[in-house]
Amino acid sequence: MTLLLQDKNVIIYGAGGGIGGGVARTFAREGARVFLTGRTLKTLEAVAEDIAADGGSAEVAELDALDGRAVEEHVRAVTAQAGGVDVSFNLISRGDVQGIPLVDMTVADLTCPVTTGLTSTFLTAQAAARQMIKQGSGVILSLTSGSSKATTPMMGGTGPADAAVETFLRYLAAEVGPHGVRVVGLHTAGVVETMSREKVVEVNDGMADFDPAAFEQMLAGMTMLRRAPRLAQVADVAAFLASDRASAVTSTITNVTCGLVAG
Repeated sequence: MTLLLQDKNVIIYGAGGGIGGGVARTFAREGARVFLTGRTLKTLEAVAEDIAADGGSAEVAELDALDGRAVEEHVRAVTAQAGGVDVSFNLISRGDVQGIPLVDMTVADLTCPVTTGLTSTFLTAQAAARQMIKQGSGVILSLTSGSSKATTPMMGGTGPADAAVETFLRYLAAEVGPHGVRVVGLHTAGVVETMSREKVVEVNDGMADFDPAAFEQMLAGMTMLRRAPRLAQVADVAAFLASDRASAVTSTITNVTCGLVAG
C-alpha cells in the first residue's frame, strides 16, 4: 500500500513540542522526509532520533519562526537539498495567557498570541508559498484551537489570535490556489498527551494543581463524542490533509476536537 506522504518534503515549525513531535513522527511513518525546526535543538534531536529508530528520515535545524530571514534561508536550503517543499506546517507556541479577566489583563498579555501567531504564520506560509508557486504545488497547514468561535471566559488573546490566523489563511488560499497550492487548517484543543501540568501552568499560572486525568474526564464530558481528542488522531488527520488524497480540499478548517467546538 502506498504511504500517504511517500517522498514528500515536509517542514514542521515547532517540531519539538507535543503536537509538533507527534505530527512529525506520523508524517515520517507515512513516508515523508521531515525537516524539523524549533528554538530548542535538544527536543528536536529527540524527535529525530525516534523517527530514525522507526526507519524514517528527519533532519533538524535550530530556527526562530519569527525571524523572516532565517525562515526564508531555511526554505531555500531545504529546496536546494531536497528539490522542493511539499508541505509546510506551523505549530509553534504563541505565548497565550489565560485565566485572567480581560478587564485585568495587560495589553501585552492580550496581544502576544495574536502578534506571535499571525507573524509566524505569515512568515512561514509566505516563504513556503513563494517556493510552492514556482513548483505549481504544495500544502500549507496551520493549527488553531477553535476559540475564534467560542465565548469561553478567561481565554485572553487565544480567540483573537485564532481568528487572525484563520482569516489570513483564507486570504492566502484565495491568492495561491490558482498556482496549485492548498491552504488548510485544523481545529483541536485539549489534546490529552500534550496537557501536562507544566505546559498548562505556562499558559495559566492559576492551575498549579492541574490533574491531567481529571481534566481528560472533564473534557470528555464536554465533547459531542464524549471523549477527548488524542494526539494520534490529530496527526492522522493532518497527514491526510497534507496528502494528494485531499487534493480538492483548501480554504477550510477540519474540526479535530471530538465535537468540543461545534462546526
